[in-house]
Amino acid sequence: MTISRLRKNSQLRLLLPALILILGTGSGAHAQQYQRLLDLRGEWRFEIGDDKKWADPKFKDDGWVTIKVPAQWEEQGFPGYDGYAWYRKTVNIPKDWLKKQLYLDLGVIDDVDEVYVNGQYVGFRGQFPPNYETAYNHNRLYWLPVDCLRPDQPNVIAVRVYDSELGGGIVYGQPAIRELARAIEIEQPLPSTWKFKIGDNMAWRTIQFDDGDWEKVKVPAYWETQGHAEYDGYGWYRVRFTLNPSLQGQHLILFLGKIDDIDEVFLNGERIGRTGHEYHNGGDEYQRWRAYTIPSDKLLGDKENLISVRVYDGFAHGGIYVGPVGIAKREKYLEWERVQGRNAGRNKGVEKFIEWLFE
Repeated sequence: MTISRLRKNSQLRLLLPALILILGTGSGAHAQQYQRLLDLRGEWRFEIGDDKKWADPKFKDDGWVTIKVPAQWEEQGFPGYDGYAWYRKTVNIPKDWLKKQLYLDLGVIDDVDEVYVNGQYVGFRGQFPPNYETAYNHNRLYWLPVDCLRPDQPNVIAVRVYDSELGGGIVYGQPAIRELARAIEIEQPLPSTWKFKIGDNMAWRTIQFDDGDWEKVKVPAYWETQGHAEYDGYGWYRVRFTLNPSLQGQHLILFLGKIDDIDEVFLNGERIGRTGHEYHNGGDEYQRWRAYTIPSDKLLGDKENLISVRVYDGFAHGGIYVGPVGIAKREKYLEWERVQGRNAGRNKGVEKFIEWLFE
């Protein structure tokens, strides 16, 4: 590689967050898929330092300064500051929004973050010290579980940020609460509370197995946000449901949102699908939507059914982390899939342009 090409690449890498926003996030496919419901740009409460009590919605942040988002904190009265800082903002969520697929878009954060909504841990990017790993070039888009929201009441968003050098904070993008505009239509949502256990045992897929001593977790949500920080390896999810009588005898799809990294799915002990393989981990499986055909002869009619999901996470985030999660009719799934195909075509143009820049 020539010196001029090396310099060109270095400059382009510095511009990468802005390129991502212009080409893929601020407009184009992202904007078409995730429609803005509430603009979060503007004034946020801000404090340097680090204290987990600042995630508590009851914490009084009246004494904090106010800064603009998005922008580097160095440009707003904190020159040369590297380290921890927190942002907080209070917003109202109308009750009718709870029927939507909601996401918190925080744009690009330099370098690492973890996010709380009303005190509930909803997501993170990068790794805090001592095992520091930057995520400065990732747009933050976090699924908002309905049970963490307070309709028609104040809702507190708290963002813990760590910056290692240069500019820091919520620095680029169009922060907003967004709706996944073309979400798949779910006929029967699955419960939001599942049984969960770290480890791996194929007996855990069966109906006969007693999971009474397993912990309860929220789905969807990273398992790191539910007491298993920095865990990589196997984890199992189990949930029971009785099929809605109106769906009996129809062609059905089990939709499990997105899973990080790979999964194997069982219905009443019988495998109905898988994505990826633990021996070939490291691909893009974590970005794929999970949809599996439900064989009618595997359902127990009007009796209780069991879904078991075996997950392997190779690094960073893990688990069933994005919704919706539930049962859809095949014809509705096909409609949704056609829309996804059109959006994927638009994304390819963006990807090819970025690849060309870095050749």
